[in-house]
Amino acid sequence: MYEQFFQFKSPPFAITPNTKFFCELKSHADALNTLLYCINNGEGFVKVIGEVGTGKTLLCRKLLDSLGENVISAYIPNPNLTPQELRKAIASELGIKHRQSDNHALLEKINNQLIAFHQDNKRIVLIVDEAQSLSDENLENIRLLTNLETEDSKLLQVILFGQPELDTRLNQEHLRQLKQRIVFSCYLPVLSRDELEDYLLHRLIIAGHTKGNLFTKSAKALLYRASKGVPRLVNILSHKALLISYGKGQEQIDRKAVAIAVHDTLGFTLAAHHRLIIGSSLILIATILFALIYIR
Repeated sequence: MYEQFFQFKSPPFAITPNTKFFCELKSHADALNTLLYCINNGEGFVKVIGEVGTGKTLLCRKLLDSLGENVISAYIPNPNLTPQELRKAIASELGIKHRQSDNHALLEKINNQLIAFHQDNKRIVLIVDEAQSLSDENLENIRLLTNLETEDSKLLQVILFGQPELDTRLNQEHLRQLKQRIVFSCYLPVLSRDELEDYLLHRLIIAGHTKGNLFTKSAKALLYRASKGVPRLVNILSHKALLISYGKGQEQIDRKAVAIAVHDTLGFTLAAHHRLIIGSSLILIATILFALIYIR
């Protein structure tokens, strides 16, 4: 809607994970390098932990895009499955036909496929997003799948992407065998104040912005305060602030636009700026309607 007005090639703050917008902040770049190192060296289990909205899925997709031709990946984006459904999902990702296969037959097919890939000098990695949703039984089943190995390497490596709840669960006594197999752990923090500057600039440049500082200093300060450095919230608030500024015909995002976006999204007012955001939901709707008329 506002791309032409701000001369963007694409929306800079869409919340759908898009690897072209991957920002190599130190924590994310370190995590990506660690994951690639582990895969290339057959390091077994690895986990990546981050709060909601810190970019785990985007990192996961960036990893998938970065794998070499010698790596076979099995990607499970939604692991809230029964044990049989999970085995079938893994088999499908590995190219195994499994119609009417019972548990034993399916596991045998998976094992045979892993051996075949290994003989063809391929590395196999199972990548599970939202791993905190795995049942205890599925966590144990994944651990058992990694038991197949040669004298010098595992035939299946596993990377678990999850929220902090995954750590809590792995600390339980009955999952200690799995926890002991995790050789590397990566943690994705929220953005620092300086990183917010880099994050905004990176996404704007990728989107094609060339007009200098789009956000005022006070707008960025409020954006950081309201989002607490969570990238997903930064994207949502920035997108709405762009809509509001576009509707008003303003080429720069000021504090008032961010304040309206904050109230519309998070439902609270910031005491020192309450006059800016009273009735902000109505203002947001009005500016969007004005923008639609403005386009014509």
